[in-house]
Amino acid sequence: MDNKIDFKDLWNKQSVSPPDIKDLLVKLSRFKQSSLRKLMLTNALLLATCIFIVFIWYRFKPEFVSTKIGIVLCVVAMVVYLAVYNRLFGAYKKIDGTKSNTEYLQKLIEIKTKQKFLQSTMLSLYFVMLGAGLCLYMFEYTSRMTAFWAVFTYAMLLLWFGFVWLYLRPKQIKKENAKINALIEKFETINKQLTTDF
Repeated sequence: MDNKIDFKDLWNKQSVSPPDIKDLLVKLSRFKQSSLRKLMLTNALLLATCIFIVFIWYRFKPEFVSTKIGIVLCVVAMVVYLAVYNRLFGAYKKIDGTKSNTEYLQKLIEIKTKQKFLQSTMLSLYFVMLGAGLCLYMFEYTSRMTAFWAVFTYAMLLLWFGFVWLYLRPKQIKKENAKINALIEKFETINKQLTTDF
């Protein structure tokens, strides 16, 4: 009696349920809305922060040049980051209900590419400029402190930057990438099924 079972053949014969296109379009719409909300919130928060920083400069009139350079670096970091981040706005707006599956897939891949540039190059530049700006800004005020409190203040600042850079940033990037990768994967599956059916 021959007990050989062809598992590969059985695996290939099993039916795979295709993703529901309506459900996928709802998920795509949710992704678009949450991404646009996040973009607008980021714009509002960073612009408000820039205005607050400029107000501090105007109100308290720092004496050291390093403080002024620090303020300028912080504001420039935020403005440059927003300028690049806002390029995603057009890509999100182009996602609508009249596109074909291939066009949806192309738009999602375009967004993923822009996100990758933003998450690596731009975020690194942002953190370097912001960190340098804050260190320069704080120099005037820490120079009036005792050595212990000045070192403590800078240590806390650097610890906070380390926490954000090493823990919060990778966690947020992983979360954003998981959302878009799941959508891309589902649209690729549908496109493959459509091409094999015809």
